[in-house]
Amino acid sequence: MFSIILTQFYLMKRGIFLLRKELELHEHDRIESILQECKVCRIAMIANDRPYIIPTVFGYGWDNSGLTLYLHCGLRGTKNQALKECPYVCFEMDIEGGLIGTGRPAHTHSRSFSAIVGEGEVVFAKNSAEKRRGFDILMRHQTGREGWTYPDAYLATAEVFWIRVDSLHASHKALAEVPGTGSAELSAISNEFDESHGMYNS
Repeated sequence: MFSIILTQFYLMKRGIFLLRKELELHEHDRIESILQECKVCRIAMIANDRPYIIPTVFGYGWDNSGLTLYLHCGLRGTKNQALKECPYVCFEMDIEGGLIGTGRPAHTHSRSFSAIVGEGEVVFAKNSAEKRRGFDILMRHQTGREGWTYPDAYLATAEVFWIRVDSLHASHKALAEVPGTGSAELSAISNEFDESHGMYNS
């Protein structure tokens, strides 16, 4: 299913827009609801000259300056090394819905989902204070709670980094019965975040 989502975004990014304008989504709240429900995102990068993707927990902040994702890793390992060699990444997160369709024709079946795909640049925390702030944001998103403590010995063995999101697309796919036909109508939504203006552009 992930490859289907990426294909849709590839077409939309290049202006090959196959959907009705009235189905586009512009509301900030709808996109943030996807962020709030997702607890794991997938980060894609280049490691040893090859594509590399890994799932990881995250937190986020979203203000007038844009969207920032907060993540962590160990002091060593493939992810750490790859991000320091090339800090430009893309990411994906999604909410899987139910299988929809009736009858035997395969083309009448699909699966609903909501997803976000984006790109950005990684910045690593430079000191313990920045690490604690990043962990606070991550833990708040994961648990809904505040007041966490981080021993210095633990912080010394961990890296905290954030992704300053340059662009993102949010998509929602749903299937609804078309009155009078009994067939399914595909509804997909795409948005692009323009960080410099804090607006969504269709």
